[in-house]
Amino acid sequence: WNDYDLDDWESSSAYCIIQTNENLFSFKADSPCTHRMRKKNVLAPMVVTISVYKGHLSEGFGNQEPLAGVEVERWYMAPGVRRIPVTEDGLTGTLFLPSGPGPFPGLLDLWGGGIQLVEYRAALLASHGIATMALDYLTFAKLTQSHSSFEPSTPPTAFKFLQKHPKVLSSRMAMLGLSLGTSITLRMAVCSEVTKFRCVVCISGSHVQPMDGFLKETVDYFLKNSGKTRFTKDDEAIWRDLLLPIPSDPSLKVDMEIEMFLPVLLTQDFIHYFKTGNSHLLTLLSYPKAGHLIEPPYTPHTRASLFRDVRSRQTMMALWGGQTLEHSRAQEDAWRKLLVFLRTNLYGGVKPGASSLSNL
Repeated sequence: WNDYDLDDWESSSAYCIIQTNENLFSFKADSPCTHRMRKKNVLAPMVVTISVYKGHLSEGFGNQEPLAGVEVERWYMAPGVRRIPVTEDGLTGTLFLPSGPGPFPGLLDLWGGGIQLVEYRAALLASHGIATMALDYLTFAKLTQSHSSFEPSTPPTAFKFLQKHPKVLSSRMAMLGLSLGTSITLRMAVCSEVTKFRCVVCISGSHVQPMDGFLKETVDYFLKNSGKTRFTKDDEAIWRDLLLPIPSDPSLKVDMEIEMFLPVLLTQDFIHYFKTGNSHLLTLLSYPKAGHLIEPPYTPHTRASLFRDVRSRQTMMALWGGQTLEHSRAQEDAWRKLLVFLRTNLYGGVKPGASSLSNL
């Protein structure tokens, strides 16, 4: 199972068999499965064999001869997209450049507290004409070496690296964050004097964080509130209340009331933090019954999975929530609207005939 990261996974049907070009993996939906499948090697497709069997689903049906079957290839990189590892300036990331001469709009892609480099979303965005850099900003090795790993220079340095790249339109930059990545995105969009974005996308995150400091202080603040964690009868951690109630102290949250002159796509209800005059800059997507981990479409819904704490490295079962059908539909809808949002704000206003437009 070399192409996939199985640190988290939950299935979405009674009995399934997924056969890839490398391995066969079967599972049962109501079993206590704790892994999440994520594509590790974006250079190769996910090859899925879909088979139809006679009769009602029953255990062991996979040993029967299928009535019919078909292979489906799911690619994460369009033809011509280039994958470039980045290790300079203290950065650990991967830059994906769309096919064509460029230059292209640029986007910095930050995931949550899973502490690893995740590339498949960045590869997909590059396949849609946006030069995207997936950034690893919380690697465990860095965290244990010194406090320097929490210096506020890491994401801003990545922004400057991307902005200066000859294939990137420096005036057309965006940032995308999920979970902890949303906290960093909001902080940089509102407070940074280095980063200038045309738009940002924030998924399942919060603006609550100490304004004195950056990564280290933010993570420490989350850990300080860990006493608000609740547990299900199956010992699954619920972190919904971690940053609630919203503090009134302005030093503990990004000031969403400031004059923000950039469009923001959010999937959490921040709308009342925007001044009336700037409400048109906010696009709010809300998906009832969807879970925390809203990913690109056809990514399996993970309701609960093993999660390793950023600082203590303690492993626990985290409840991400969501109903499979509603969550899956949310991922499809959010992805379509995300692409329209990015194209509108990153490509809008480009002169007709510009080389970058040919790469949409």
